[in-house]
Amino acid sequence: MQGVVKAYDPGTKLGTVVSDTDLGEYDLALDALGGSVFRMVRQGQRVVFDLDADGRATALRLGSEVDMGTPGYPPAGAAPSSAG
Repeated sequence: MQGVVKAYDPGTKLGTVVSDTDLGEYDLALDALGGSVFRMVRQGQRVVFDLDADGRATALRLGSEVDMGTPGYPPAGAAPSSAG
């Protein structure tokens, strides 16, 4: 899944990410940054993540600026962007 960090506290390692595809909010697992290039994340940072058995975001990786299916994106009437 891909999304955006909504909040993160490096002291407690508690945080929340919002999924691009369903706009669902997922709490970070305490080991979400384990084995990652991240030591911490900041609000608004784009990340790719998995969900653990308890439905918490884990295995955070670098995100992309490419939209991954955000509902209502692109806005109605907007022309699709072209690469070039």
